[in-house]
Amino acid sequence: MATFHPTTFTAYDDWMTPDSAWDNIKQYIPKDKIIWEAFYGNGTSGTHLKKLGFNVIHEDNLDFFENNRGEIVVSNPPYSRDLLPRVLKRLHELDKPFIMIMPCSKICTKYFQELKKFKNEIKIIIPPNRIKFKKLVNGEIDTTKNSPNFDCFYYCWKIDGLERDITWLT
Repeated sequence: MATFHPTTFTAYDDWMTPDSAWDNIKQYIPKDKIIWEAFYGNGTSGTHLKKLGFNVIHEDNLDFFENNRGEIVVSNPPYSRDLLPRVLKRLHELDKPFIMIMPCSKICTKYFQELKKFKNEIKIIIPPNRIKFKKLVNGEIDTTKNSPNFDCFYYCWKIDGLERDITWLT
C-alpha cells in the first residue's frame, strides 16, 4: 500500500503545501481536536500546523489506507487519478471531520458525487489566491519549478464554525 513517502510519489503527487495554505484557514481548524495530517510529504505541513498551536499526528511511513488516527483529518492529499478517488472513499469510510485541499474541479467528478455522505454536507473555503505549492524533487524543494496551474479549494466536512456552504477568504 502507498505510504506517500517522498520516494514513492508519482511525478504529479510531489507538490508540498506551503505554510500560507494553513495560515489562510487556521481560524476554521478546530483547536480542541487531534489532527491527523495524513499525507507526510516532506514533513513540513505537520510541523507548521504544530507551530500554529494544533495537536497534530504527522508520521512518516504511516499508510492512510491502513490507519485511523486523530479526530479530524487536515491534509493535502495526492491528486493523481488512481489515488484521489481512493482517498475520498477512505475519508467516507472513516466518517470523521476533515479539511482537505483539493483541486476545485474534483467536486464535479463522478467518484466525488457518488459519495452520498458528502453530497449535501460538503462546505468549501475558497482561498484569496491560487495556492503556490512547492515541488519536491529528490527530497528537496526545487525552487526552479512553478506551482501547478490549477486552483484548489478547502473541502470541509463536519467542521463547526463554517456558517455558509461557501466561504470566500479575503
